[in-house]
Amino acid sequence: MDERDLELLKVAQDGILFTERPYQILGEMVGMSEQEVVDRLRALQDEGIIRRFAATIGHRALGIVANAMIAWRAPSEDIERVGELLGSVDEVTHCYERATTPDWPYNLYTMVHSTSKEDCLDRARRFSQLSGITEYRVLFSEFEYKKTSARI
Repeated sequence: MDERDLELLKVAQDGILFTERPYQILGEMVGMSEQEVVDRLRALQDEGIIRRFAATIGHRALGIVANAMIAWRAPSEDIERVGELLGSVDEVTHCYERATTPDWPYNLYTMVHSTSKEDCLDRARRFSQLSGITEYRVLFSEFEYKKTSARI
């Protein structure tokens, strides 16, 4: 990664315009051609410097007001299977393994979003049946303080 890549990432991290030629506009901001912007972003992604380049949606504006993290107690010898299974479910947006503590035995976490808490609870019950994991807790977000990506 060189200084030009860094400059491009600093501009791109604030979001790109929803327009017919967003890469052309990014290029104009940093003195690059549209093709150079596309080539550099693709190379940064291929090298693993950029993990993903995606749009974000204001989910609350769409009526998605229930956000639930489901904490699962999966047997350590089965966690890879369960994690891959639950991580492949379309409704799951995040799936992570974490260490347990003496007072919190849950080691796998999935995140779901919906228009109601009851729907999130229904999903948790369905995921439990699918995975065979019966020990879980559903934790709901109460308030979103801030949501941003990593910054350069």
